[in-house]
Formats: sequence, C-alpha cells, structure tokens
Amino acid sequence: MKGKKIFVSGGAGVIGLEMIPKLLARGATILVGDIKPRPSGFPPEVIYRQGDLNYLREQELIQFKPEIFIHLAATFERSIESYGFFQENFWNNVNLSHHLMTITKDLSSLKRVVFASSYLIYQPNLYQFHAPRKVAVALRETDPIQPRNLIGMAKLAHEIELDFINKFRNGQFSTVCARIFRGYGRNSRDIISRWIRALIDDQTLTIYRPEGLFDYIYAADSAEGLIRLAETHNINGIINLGTGQARRVQEVLDILQQHFPNMRVNNATSDILFEASQAEMSRFKSMLDWTPEYKLEQAIPEIIDFERTQRKLPINSSAPLTILVSSASKKVSLIQAMKTAARKIDTNAQVIAGDCSPNALSSYVADKFWVMPKTTDDEIENIINGCIERGISVILPTRDGELQYWAKHKNRLAKLGIQVIVSSPTSLINCIDKQEFSNFGRVHGLPIVPSTSTIDDLQCSRFVVKERYGAGSRSIGIDLDRKQAMHHATTLSNPIFQPFIAGHEFSIDSWTDSHSEVKALVLRHRKTIIDGESQVTKTFTHPEFESISHKIIKRLKLSGPSVLQAIEDNNGNMHVIESNARFGGASTAGINAGVDSLFWSLLEARGIDVANYPFLRISGEIQQVRLPSDIYIYDDSNL
Repeated sequence: MKGKKIFVSGGAGVIGLEMIPKLLARGATILVGDIKPRPSGFPPEVIYRQGDLNYLREQELIQFKPEIFIHLAATFERSIESYGFFQENFWNNVNLSHHLMTITKDLSSLKRVVFASSYLIYQPNLYQFHAPRKVAVALRETDPIQPRNLIGMAKLAHEIELDFINKFRNGQFSTVCARIFRGYGRNSRDIISRWIRALIDDQTLTIYRPEGLFDYIYAADSAEGLIRLAETHNINGIINLGTGQARRVQEVLDILQQHFPNMRVNNATSDILFEASQAEMSRFKSMLDWTPEYKLEQAIPEIIDFERTQRKLPINSSAPLTILVSSASKKVSLIQAMKTAARKIDTNAQVIAGDCSPNALSSYVADKFWVMPKTTDDEIENIINGCIERGISVILPTRDGELQYWAKHKNRLAKLGIQVIVSSPTSLINCIDKQEFSNFGRVHGLPIVPSTSTIDDLQCSRFVVKERYGAGSRSIGIDLDRKQAMHHATTLSNPIFQPFIAGHEFSIDSWTDSHSEVKALVLRHRKTIIDGESQVTKTFTHPEFESISHKIIKRLKLSGPSVLQAIEDNNGNMHVIESNARFGGASTAGINAGVDSLFWSLLEARGIDVANYPFLRISGEIQQVRLPSDIYIYDDSNL
C-alpha cells in the first residue's frame, strides 16, 4: 500500500475509523469522503471531504487520481426497518453506490474496487427458523440469495452493477464484494454498542431471542479484511467476511454481565424468527491466509472503555443547518441552488426564504418562508429573535441595500452562533459606492471605469449616468450625449457620470474565503440582458482578464460570493464597471461551471476547511438560459 492513492467513501464510519489508521501505517495517501464532520483523530495528511457524496463530482476524483476505491458509505437501520427508511435507503445506498461507481469507473488511475457488502443478501430461510438451533448455518458464497430487507436489496443491486461493469472494465481494474456479517465496533449503532450505552446509564436491557446465533465481526477485523482484499488483485466477485464462528446472544450478555455485575435484563416475548448464521470462510482463508483476530471477550471491553471515555468528553455536535436567504423576493433559482448546496452537507438542511413581502414567489420553492421585519436598526432585536426561534445558523444577504446592515451586525450574530455570508463594512463601501470604487481603481492602478459626480471631469462625448449607490442597472442611462446625460441626472437621487465604452459586457463570478484569498472565478458573456440581469449568459476563458479580475477581487478584500461587471472594448481591453459583493442573479451559471460559491460559503460557515474542496472548472463552456417556469402545488385536502 505504500504510496498508493486510496479513496474511502464513508471513512468516518465505524469501519472507516479503524481502517484509516491502518492505511496510514501502510504508507497510503488517503482521500476520505463522508457526510459526517472530520473525526478529530484523523491526522492532517488525511484529505477529508465532508458532504453528501451523491454530489461528488468526477473532476474531484480525477484530480486525486485514486488507484483503489474502498466503498464503505452506507446507511443502516435496525433489523425492522421503518417506513421513513424507504427513501433514505434509496438515496444513501442505492443512488449513492450507483453515483460513486459512475464517476470512478472511467478513471484511468483506478486499479481496484472493494465494496463492503452484506450477508443480508442471502436467502433468509437458509438461516432463520421457528425454533432455536444448536448450531449455526455456515453460509457459502454460492448459496441462494434473496435480500431480506431494503439494505440487503441495495447491497445486491450494487453487487450486480459491479459485476456488469467488470465485464467491460476488467482489463482496467478488478472488483471484489465482501459480504460482511454481523458488524459491531466503537462509535456504532449496533446492538452491542447500544446495550453498553444503556448499561453505563444503568438501564434495564430488553432482550429478544437470546438463543439466536450470529457471526459477530469487530470493525477492526472488517477493516483489516477489506484492506487485505484491496492489496490483492487475485480475488474477484463475492467473498464472505466474518469470523466463521457464530456466538449466541446469551454469550454476549454473559460477557457484559462480567463488566456490569448489576446488569438487569428483561426477556421480552417476540414472534421474530430465530437466527443461526455464520460465514463460511474457507475461500477467504485459503486465498489470503488470514482470519479475523478479535473475539467478543476482547472487543467488548474496548467498546466499554470507548463509551465511558466518550461520556467524559464535551459534546461536539453541530447545530442543524438552517439557512436564511434574505430579500428572497422572486429569486427562485438562488433558493434552489442554496437547497442543493445545503443538502450536500446536511441531508436534513432547511432553507428559509425571508422577505418583508408576504407575496414573495420564493416562498413556493423554499422549505419555509418568513415574512421578515425590514432590515433597519430599530428592528434588529426582532430579527435576531426571529432567527433564534427558527434555528437559523447561516444568513445569505442577497440585496445590495442590505449588505451594510448585515455586515454591521455580523459579529453580534456570530456570538449567537449565526454566521452571515457577507464581506466587511470597509470592503463593502468600495463596492456599493461607485465613486469610491472608481477612486479605489485609480489609487491601485486598476482598469476600473472612472466615475464622477461632475460631468465636466470626464473627457468624452458619450456618457453613462447611473445611481451612485446600489445596483448600477437601476434607472441607468446608457450612451447619452452631454445634454441627455445632464437631463437624465435630474431624475436620479445621487447621479454619477461615467464615460460610455463601446464593447461587449461580461461578468465575473467569484468566491473568496474569509482570509480574502480568491479560490475561484469564471468569466461569462452577458448575451441577453433584461432589467440589468443576464437572461442568456455563456462562460468563456481569457487568461489576461482572469488575472486582472483576480487582482481586483483580492485588493477589494471581499469574502464569499461576488460578481464583477466589465466591458471588453473594441480593442480587446478590459474595463471594470462595478463590483457586487453578493451572489448575482445569474451566478448559478458560475456554480455549474465549477465556482461552487454557495457550497463553499456554507462549509466555511460550519468551520470546515475549504482547502479540501478544489475549484474544478468544467472542461468546456456552458450557456445558461433563464426562462420562466411553472410549478404545481397539489392540494389533497378534499381527498
């Protein structure tokens, strides 16, 4: 494994926590993907990507170049699955496995795939009975299959997918599916861990079918077995992974009794069948010359020590991810993009559309809607209380006129656990005030269009007249002569004059971290503009313009998403018109081109290092056409 690059999905799970140290000890380079926060025990050399892996992009793996893919990520329930597990199983088991194999199967670097499957695939009547059994049935890889629940179904589906892919890619990489038996381990939801936690809390255990026989395999052994399968290319297809020695439920209870002498047990009546299963391990033993090492007597004390230690540690749970998009109005595409970004981190995330108008169209696409107080200083207490009542943890301001307001109260909100995605007040001044933006450009020698409140300061014959503050498209006058410009200025509150520059207008979507380091930007032509926003926009590359944009954004010391507006004149020169320190109306095009600004902002708000989430620009270009779209809300109240 020395020097091998290994991608481990679900690496923060029970098996993964045992596996990662073993891989590091073997000298591997590891990329872990998991929806859970980074485990505190993972050293810095582990590359960690937190988020829902259903949204992992092929470009991220292309950059890492994995040689081995160990697929652990999965969701489980107890023996009897709940109704709500129907959708959860599809998303986190069926869809996830299919997606991960879709984006890995064509990687030229890939040599080996190891899938953590399950013995739940085997036909249940082989090992479940109406009466207790004296000995367990040794299940072989060739035994009949019929998954007994949704988890087993999902595991079998991916085994079949891997078998299909292997027919076409066996010259490139090999695959193996390890059917793991009754797993247990530290930091787990398995029955042994649940019992131990209950006993530490001095609770009475409720026991069903103590005569049952299960092949309990400790997570450390599962991890070791999977690693050994990853190290060899000689084993393909299906292989069992268990101890090969079933133990009765009563034996587990007897071991627990030794550590908890005052243990109380309630033997409940039940109509569930008696299980008697174990792995037939002859294939694994003969091909790898290794068998699991842990017995229950050795592993249970380790879990007890772990659980007792956990009780002494401070609780470190992140608040639920609930995002407020303020001034949401009719920003439907922004709300939808935010929901996608949020659920890449937390599948239960909620996006609240906030607006002072009860008729905001965004209310129909957000998870919740809040008719907010206006963003004025005398309403700040009501706004704060409203955020706390709704459990809001992140706020994204979307209107130029409210940016300074949120920036002003950002530190106070942060102390309450509410992060605001907005730049500092100082940085905002240079963006909101076009006169200041012009002065900023002059001082730093940047190609920013000059602005002045006095038309005589400009040496040109054609002019642009606009409001000094806020959105530049509001009440703008373009390509006016002097007389027209002077007249138009009388219709504005705080007019400024700029020279008219003939050329093609374009935008620059960017994202900057909290240290004002520009992580990513992408250029896009504004092909069709209505009310100041791009209705048709197409990305393009231009190294010189990208370099200039990078310099301007860094000098502005912005943070979070922002948009520069610029013109390429007829001689191919760049002139920057203005900077909007917020997510733009058409910035969803930037997201699709690789500037994942909302996702990165949420990660940073959660305290996650975005350095592990590279900017991966699409290889070609993308054109975005913004069209009105109908949605339908069905009312079944009369049914």
